[in-house]
Amino acid sequence: MTDNLRRVTELDRLIHEPARLLIVTILSSVESADFLFLQRETGLTKGNLSAHLSKLEDAGYVKIHKTFKGKLPLTVCKLTAAGTKAVAQYRQQLQSFMEMTTQ
Repeated sequence: MTDNLRRVTELDRLIHEPARLLIVTILSSVESADFLFLQRETGLTKGNLSAHLSKLEDAGYVKIHKTFKGKLPLTVCKLTAAGTKAVAQYRQQLQSFMEMTTQ
């Protein structure tokens, strides 16, 4: 059982952090989302959301496109192919871990 418990350390720690997990879960269910939508759905402050998005972007999991809608700034976020793969792998690892520890 101990070896099975240690497998939790194999989870992607970047995604495993609750706020980032929430962000990538939302982004995995939509084509793209603007910053304000993500802020509303996650309940994070602008600063926290921005910091977590930056970490996800640095890892190559999220693509951030900044533009303007009229005179207002518009930030649109999208899960990359690498991000989609990382989320799928995270889900699979977590599910396997849960199955191993409930037997």
